[in-house]
Amino acid sequence: MMKFKLKIKHKIQFFILLTTLVIYVLAVGYISIKSKRMAFNDAIKISDNYVKGAANEVQVYLEKYLTTVKDLGNTFKVYEDINEENRREVISNIMIQTLKANPDYLAVWSTWEPLAMDNLDHLYKNKKGSSVIGNFGHLYYKDNGVIKFDESIESNAVSVYSGDYYQLPKTTRKEVVLDPYYYSYTKNTTDEIHETSIIVPIINNNQFLGVVGADIQLSQFQEIINNVKPFENSIAFLMANNGTYVANPNPEWIGKTVEEVFPEEASDHEVMEHITAGEFLSYTIPGLSGDMYYVVYAPIEIGNTGTPWSIGIAVPIDQVMSKARRNFRISILVGIIGLLILSLVIYSISNSITKPILLITNFLKKLSEGHIGKEMKIDLKTGDEIEEMGNALNTSIHGLMTKTEFAQDIGEGNYDKSIELLSDKDVLGKSLIDMRDKLKKAREEETIRKREDEKRTWVNEGLALFGDVLRQNHENLEELAFNVVLNLINYLKANQGGLFLKNDEDKDNIFFELLATYAFDRRKYNTKTIELGEGLVGMCAMEKETVYMTEIPDDYIRITSGLGGANPNSLLIVPLKIEEEVLGVLEIASFNTFEDHEIEFVEKIAQNIASTLSNVKISEHTSELLEKTQQQAEEMAAQEEEMRQNMEELQATQEEAARKTAEMEGFINALNSTSYVAEYDLNGKIMFVNDAYLNLFGITKEEAVGKHHSDNIDFTDEQKAHYQEFWSDLKNGIVKKEKTQVSIKGNTYLFMESYTPIYNEEGDIYKILKIANDISEYIEK
Repeated sequence: MMKFKLKIKHKIQFFILLTTLVIYVLAVGYISIKSKRMAFNDAIKISDNYVKGAANEVQVYLEKYLTTVKDLGNTFKVYEDINEENRREVISNIMIQTLKANPDYLAVWSTWEPLAMDNLDHLYKNKKGSSVIGNFGHLYYKDNGVIKFDESIESNAVSVYSGDYYQLPKTTRKEVVLDPYYYSYTKNTTDEIHETSIIVPIINNNQFLGVVGADIQLSQFQEIINNVKPFENSIAFLMANNGTYVANPNPEWIGKTVEEVFPEEASDHEVMEHITAGEFLSYTIPGLSGDMYYVVYAPIEIGNTGTPWSIGIAVPIDQVMSKARRNFRISILVGIIGLLILSLVIYSISNSITKPILLITNFLKKLSEGHIGKEMKIDLKTGDEIEEMGNALNTSIHGLMTKTEFAQDIGEGNYDKSIELLSDKDVLGKSLIDMRDKLKKAREEETIRKREDEKRTWVNEGLALFGDVLRQNHENLEELAFNVVLNLINYLKANQGGLFLKNDEDKDNIFFELLATYAFDRRKYNTKTIELGEGLVGMCAMEKETVYMTEIPDDYIRITSGLGGANPNSLLIVPLKIEEEVLGVLEIASFNTFEDHEIEFVEKIAQNIASTLSNVKISEHTSELLEKTQQQAEEMAAQEEEMRQNMEELQATQEEAARKTAEMEGFINALNSTSYVAEYDLNGKIMFVNDAYLNLFGITKEEAVGKHHSDNIDFTDEQKAHYQEFWSDLKNGIVKKEKTQVSIKGNTYLFMESYTPIYNEEGDIYKILKIANDISEYIEK
């Protein structure tokens, strides 16, 4: 074997460069591999957490829609308390009001079993000629903001039993969310809307009576999906239980199933099996462009339907790893520059050395073998360049030892270590310091990111928890309020709390009453009322803003337990408001201070609590109205029976004309006692007005007679445009119904009015009869 002999300058160049290169390659290689692996694992965790958070957000929307439909179904269960002749009208009005109160709804509808609601169902003929009893079905939908009635639903009632929307809830006795479909309420294919239906069975005493449902437009979820972007160029999509794309950045795929768009991917990874079963799924696949993607699906459970949806995210792996690759290239470039500089320095020094340095040969051999130790120190007193060389070698060895220890400390994660540079030109030292600073910054950023992820997870879990709490106890307001306070105190790890509910039964005396309190794992029964603007709670309700205090007066509140009592360190008071109306106030006291994300969480769920409390109060008020309606119907029935007996007694002694006259007078008296009646001439001026009208407005008959129909009426734009047509129709004998708002003497009333033309003996119309009912109270509630 040929043996090469090198000069000293060549040896210096070779061994020093080789050692530096090995250290550099090992350090950069280790850090690069470690950083890439950490970046990829962090990307997977972020994607998984992000898709779960997005799933919770979509679930909140769907659960809100389902809860509203279930509340509507529960309301219909008391149909027997309504007079049979008025049931269909009352139920239709409830459906219309529900459609108005929910802007996201396209339509609200209900279908009942034959003769389940009343005995007014019609008879139809099937193809064989036999009679078939049809069922009652109404559908109200929105057309450019106007609520319309679909008459084809009732006329086709005999065929509803074969539809999934009816058979599924009837068979399973559970709520149903239909697979997405396209439908046009105008029966025009160009107006078809991509939607789904949320259906709830109406079951009373274990008897299936029918179904009630709401149609939801699916395009609203596209905005939510567009905001789901954990990484640049990532793609999010929403899928129904049957694999249909509900929302997708590519509009051509909406309405198609995953098996139609990606048949191989769906088959290889059993996508449909996981979506149908509501299971979490993740895998990596090549995209359409050939790049690798990480794909993750998270289930979205919708009530008790058993047909969960899924939300997915596809993250480009190259995009996630681009930062790690960029840092690696920068490290390579910095190392190459350092090696070049070091080569030039060594080359310059080696050229100035012409004689072998015999005294330090052994040390250089050890150094060339990679050995560094404290014993490698040269003590020369030559006073020339050899001494300087020895001193320089000592310095170099000490510097390498220091850098090696520094690199080892960094490798063990000790980023607080420091190193003293040999000089301003110490490239390796600066590189190591720069590497330490970058790793330290990366660890700090990772800590911050994990802390933010923990907060986000805490908020999402809290939203899901209170979503379940708010779906329970809909029929008991106090129990609902107690469960809200109980779970909120426990979730915030607070010590005491209360929920105040607005009492506006007396419009002149509005106050807030303590509905539920909880402290130290005990339910407390306190009675307390607070006026608007009174104390911190009243001030919070009046200003409609959150109050957070850490310096609390000693006499304001005291947290007590079996071991004693103490003042809290923090107090959080949050208004429960819908839009700008405050329905109640939450008050929470704790020995701990509340963090910002906890306050934001309470403010966020306060909106959901307010919405649920509002729905429960509306349900209770609806039940009260139904009871009043039943009582009025019974009184009317008693009056009708008494009238019938009187008429039978008069029938024997009076002629037919007198009987009809008495019957009409009784009808008019009953009408005057229950409604507001007025008569107009054909020019629209008041001829007669009953006492009920006069007492309501607080005016005399002389002040009313002669007034024009349009006086004091707040017309809508549509009523103004069709006012002349309104009177023209009346003069032509057409009966009209209007909802009219009247302002008089500073008061505003809302009436549901019926206008009927009255004919004289010659068959000519000579006056207009108006029968009105005041519905202001119901609209306000």
